[in-house]
Amino acid sequence: MSEFDSLIDKLLEQKPELTRSDIEEQIKHKKEKIGAGYLTDQGALFLIASDFGISLSRPLKVEMGLKDLYAGAKEISLETRVLNVSPAKQFSRKDGSPFYLRTMTVYDTNSTASVKLWDDKANLPGIENIKPGDLIKIIKAYVKSDLSGSPTINIGSGSNIEITDDKSDIPTIDKITKDISELHEGQKDLVISGTIDGIVSSMEFTNSRGQPGKALRMRLKGKDGTALRVVLWGKDESDIPNMISHGAKVRLLGINMKNGNQGLEIHGNDSTLIEIEGGKEAEPVIVRILSIVTTENGKNMILGVDNKKNIYNIMDNSSSTSICNEGDVIECMPTKVYGNSVTLDNNSFVRKLENDVSLPSLSQLRTKINEVKADGSFCIEAIVLKIPERREIQTKSGESVLLSEMFVEDDTGQIWVKGWRNQARLIEKCELGEIISITGVNAKAGLEGRVELTLTAFSKITKKN
Repeated sequence: MSEFDSLIDKLLEQKPELTRSDIEEQIKHKKEKIGAGYLTDQGALFLIASDFGISLSRPLKVEMGLKDLYAGAKEISLETRVLNVSPAKQFSRKDGSPFYLRTMTVYDTNSTASVKLWDDKANLPGIENIKPGDLIKIIKAYVKSDLSGSPTINIGSGSNIEITDDKSDIPTIDKITKDISELHEGQKDLVISGTIDGIVSSMEFTNSRGQPGKALRMRLKGKDGTALRVVLWGKDESDIPNMISHGAKVRLLGINMKNGNQGLEIHGNDSTLIEIEGGKEAEPVIVRILSIVTTENGKNMILGVDNKKNIYNIMDNSSSTSICNEGDVIECMPTKVYGNSVTLDNNSFVRKLENDVSLPSLSQLRTKINEVKADGSFCIEAIVLKIPERREIQTKSGESVLLSEMFVEDDTGQIWVKGWRNQARLIEKCELGEIISITGVNAKAGLEGRVELTLTAFSKITKKN
């Protein structure tokens, strides 16, 4: 009789109301919940027994694989590679006494696992020098289930971690890195690569517990042109270079794939490691101003284009561009450049240059509707065919937001234009039969694969005489 069959018999002895078929069905559900590739039948059996308050015992291996982990295991030892390491954080116990916790994600040939380092172990000598791909030995650790039921390795007072130079069959970080085009829903603890596609931005928010939070947002493109939205929770601009060029290569270590409001998305957290080609010092940017939008607080949001037809979103926080007009050629020294997102502040400078014909004008950048492709930014000129419609949309979070839509065409085709929140008011000002010019509008695939245009904070609608 195999060890697995023996363990099932032990569970059936203590839960006679169950059948072997019941247990096999629960094993199937448990593996589906945790995720394919992260749990063996035997590991699932230990989790099921734990759900019933039953402790199964089996001979422990001196060296285990991550797939063999089960809640309740003690004094386990294993060899694995590091995927990422988070900073140590300080928390308070119920009695008010402080403790430290550091998390780490590790992997071997066919699985991944989370590691928690408690108290003194969170600040082991040399822990800050551990790099992704390093081979380590985890010694005398214990295993508990996390909130999702996945087994988590815990490093406490009697445990240890050692970096080793031994040879190993566990693949290197480079070998487990996946291109954007290879990703699908449900994957977790991945190392992925792609190139910057569009803007990189940060945001601040208040979570469901009323606590402030932060996140980095970007889009990455794969080798086949696939582009996916990225949200890195707990990260901000201090985690990335000040200068990130168009098409810069990016690698993210420790991310999960989820379905978001706009389809498949890449999600990371404060443990995710970010590798981006870039530099600490920003470089001058020379552009022609296509449009200027002034916000309610007087800041200029500028759409510009360089001599390679790269379109830039320029946020002026310093009034440096107050001397500028649409059509001007300017040189600016920004504080930060993230892809096509440029930030100007009090340490930036802007100066006007003589006209440079190598920088295209707005009329030269206009795209015909039949040439608009998803995942691009465009400038179009069209006639309004349908009176703009306004409606309130309820989001998943319960927020009610304004959406306006209008249907436009030129001599090559027709397309819907959408505006959310403040941008909805731009559409409401348009009237049936008017010829309009729209700068800086994003194209996205809508229902049934139909391409639609969406206004951004940098978009501008100008009515033609």
